[in-house]
Amino acid sequence: NSKLRHVEKDVLIPQIMRDRAKELCSDKVQAFTRCCQETGFLMVVKCRQENTALKDCLVGYYSDPAFYEECKAEYLKQREEYRATGIKKKRQKVTSNV
Repeated sequence: NSKLRHVEKDVLIPQIMRDRAKELCSDKVQAFTRCCQETGFLMVVKCRQENTALKDCLVGYYSDPAFYEECKAEYLKQREEYRATGIKKKRQKVTSNV
């Protein structure tokens, strides 16, 4: 059964999208983080370029229908495994120095 509940469409699948987009944009996440650490208080002004690059990367994924379908398929696979085994699988996160 691949019907999705409201919470799945609006919360769970978008969470997978955010996690995967952060992984796929990790170079930009790291550049922004590094800039903020080096700049401190003036980061709003000095890290504008890194922030824009990060936002553009993330929004590019969030607005891609093919990426949504990929994440939806991943969610449905996880849901199916959970229903079959009763064991919730944790997504592996890419560790970063954030």
